[in-house]
Amino acid sequence: MENGANEFVFRGNKALKVADAISIRGVLNLLNENVNQDDSRSAIPLGHGDPSVFPCYRTTPLAEDAIVEAVRSAKFNCYAHPVGILPARRAIAEYLSHDLPYQLSPDDVYLTVGCNNSIEVLICALASPGANILLPRPGYPMYESRAAFINLEVRHFDLIPERGWEVDLDSVEALADESTVAMVIVNPSNPCGNVFTEQHLKKVAETARKLGIFVIADEVYDHLAFGSHPFVPMGKFGSIVPVLTAGSISKRWIVPGWRLGWIVTTDPNGVFNKSGVSDNIRRYLNISADPPTFIQGAVPEILEKTKDDFFSKIVNITKEAADICYDRLKEIPCITCPHKPEGSMFVMVKLNLSLLEDISDDTDFCLKLAREESVVVLPGVAVGMKNWLRITFAIEHSSLEEAIARIKAFCQRHAKNH
Repeated sequence: MENGANEFVFRGNKALKVADAISIRGVLNLLNENVNQDDSRSAIPLGHGDPSVFPCYRTTPLAEDAIVEAVRSAKFNCYAHPVGILPARRAIAEYLSHDLPYQLSPDDVYLTVGCNNSIEVLICALASPGANILLPRPGYPMYESRAAFINLEVRHFDLIPERGWEVDLDSVEALADESTVAMVIVNPSNPCGNVFTEQHLKKVAETARKLGIFVIADEVYDHLAFGSHPFVPMGKFGSIVPVLTAGSISKRWIVPGWRLGWIVTTDPNGVFNKSGVSDNIRRYLNISADPPTFIQGAVPEILEKTKDDFFSKIVNITKEAADICYDRLKEIPCITCPHKPEGSMFVMVKLNLSLLEDISDDTDFCLKLAREESVVVLPGVAVGMKNWLRITFAIEHSSLEEAIARIKAFCQRHAKNH
């Protein structure tokens, strides 16, 4: 360099590049950049699970008032304890215990900056040299991104579309070894839109216990179930296998920007304390950011006072959207939906590329769809299923109808022998 100064030593971070490449945000940024800015029509987002911008999905005024009251009280302008303030942890323990055969303690609850931060904490707390973790395919890629960033080996077990996206327990047994620390399930499912039955969850618990691995249960979409299977928390089987539950107010209350999540240990036999997992969670939270204290301060009011009619309204709107999505997609020959969505905000559909011209794969489909129709859909490769699509249906119904009409027009335009 000039004047005899040394060159700067920064050489980049390959692990960070890999982690970003498999993130949903990275893929959606690429697709959004591809939307034709000259298109007079509004872009329609079917690529991410945040319906809060749509009026029909506005959160309950009670939650908004609880935030205002917490701020104006001046009681929550301080730093919080690394695991979260006691009233919030107590309220979450009470809220989750309603669905469990035993009572949770505030000491079982750790507050996080949203469920994505819960994933970060759990992956880092469980990682050790030579360890591996079992992830579902298709699945939510934040687990894989976090694992890649800290060099934790990932092994994928399959979800079976013909069986309502059940876990292939044979593949779980085949993949696990003495270095496997945990397996992840997402219920209700992102990206598949299924809800596991109680019987299947018990089989998952029994399989994990047999293998000597923990279960991480991602239940950020808890109670967003509208099919024949009610939501059952994995923690119900905590006496069979220790369960680490990741959750949040983001989806059920439609406030993902508030960034309030949690990790809950459901472990009546005290395995997490004996093994040091609980200590590792606390240690990681000591070097991690906290959710805003005033949001924590509002949690008891939000959890205890929100009326059932708000939840019913959100579930009914989402069920109607799922019905519209499923029925309209059936009209498109090159798209197959193997399982009608019955929970969360998503559905996985398969592309038949043999019916399309000049479309090479699912990513090519989504890039051209964004450019030609201003509709953003997530390619299945982003969630581990090449030549599939993950479609978000939790938007205004009129916008959903318009979006699928545009997808249909796109497929007709690119159909062979058109």
